[in-house]
Amino acid sequence: MNLPDAIVRAIDGLRAERTQPLCAYLYDLAALAEHVRTMRAALPASCELFYAAKANPEAAILRTLAPLVDGFEAASGGELRWLHGLHPELPLIFGGPGKLDGELAAALDCGVAAIHVESLGELRRLAVIAAARGRRAPVLLRLNLKLAEAPDSRLVMGGKPTPFGLDEEALDEALALLRGEPWLELQGLHFHLLSHQLDVAAHLQLMRAYLGCFRRLCAEHRLELPLLNVGGGMGIDYRDPGNSFDWPAFCQGLAALLDEQRLGDTRLRFEIGRFISAACGYYLMEVLDIKRNHGQYFAIGRGGTHHFRTPAAQGHDHPFAVVRGARPAELREQAVTLVGQLCTPKDVLARQQPVAELAVGDLLVFPLAGAYAWNISHRDFLMHEPPQMLFLPAG
Repeated sequence: MNLPDAIVRAIDGLRAERTQPLCAYLYDLAALAEHVRTMRAALPASCELFYAAKANPEAAILRTLAPLVDGFEAASGGELRWLHGLHPELPLIFGGPGKLDGELAAALDCGVAAIHVESLGELRRLAVIAAARGRRAPVLLRLNLKLAEAPDSRLVMGGKPTPFGLDEEALDEALALLRGEPWLELQGLHFHLLSHQLDVAAHLQLMRAYLGCFRRLCAEHRLELPLLNVGGGMGIDYRDPGNSFDWPAFCQGLAALLDEQRLGDTRLRFEIGRFISAACGYYLMEVLDIKRNHGQYFAIGRGGTHHFRTPAAQGHDHPFAVVRGARPAELREQAVTLVGQLCTPKDVLARQQPVAELAVGDLLVFPLAGAYAWNISHRDFLMHEPPQMLFLPAG
């Protein structure tokens, strides 16, 4: 695997400064900005692009994205406060099940662009809170659609019993409640059934189903809604990064689909996390020890899944590059399992992967570490020191 020049230069700089074996996250903010600009350029004009901050809420990531996206999506009260505190000028949307009354109130105080309501109970609580505060609450109803031919993926959030969204059968009651509550304003609907989608044709078919359901529901209930949120779900293939979701092909097909469906002034909103930020991040750890055990080789690096949980969470062998150090190779043309410092056999980042050469002091560099990586890791387990954080500037 060839690493970008900016990452190689950053690694050289870290090596020159180190006093202990290295363990670090590197974020290429210039690459992140260029990636999002490319995404925006391909997206049809009637679409909005929001960043789902749960993928990676680091302040430098948000600062880079702020001028390039239409807004941020928060999935908790903590995220809501963090995002509004850093970028109060940007539109925020607030989703997720189990919202507290205090979080709903905070969302109104922040002036969010939309609250994604997940249940009738939440809608009733929001009505009380909005009336008490004298603030209008912009609402999107999240529906758990049951489609005749819903595509499958590794992570499905709808089309079957889940904690997410209202049944379509509950829509009548929700609309009746909305009509009777002057402080609630229905702005649109929210459909988001799956994530980790790699198949562009399947995702376009899902978009077709979304648009068809939206038009049907608007006609049946005599609604004129300006917004349809279709979530995200574009996947990264960690085993074969070249097989990741083809965004340009999807946008080309989406443009044709929107022309065909004729949604008028209704805007389509995407809230995307992993596909935006994954490729800008790299996790690196220095090899501390190489050992042979029951016929297999293990390389123990400084760090592990308490810093970089992505491989364990996704159940894959993460791709990596070896940056050689000064020592002669201890392994040549061998399969090796890459593990961390934790005293658990689950602390594995890649199993029995071939390496051309490897020695203690070499660096193992794991790409695609910019989303659901450091922020989902059990970082306090065993109380190891955290990794260094280096953000390569976008300018």
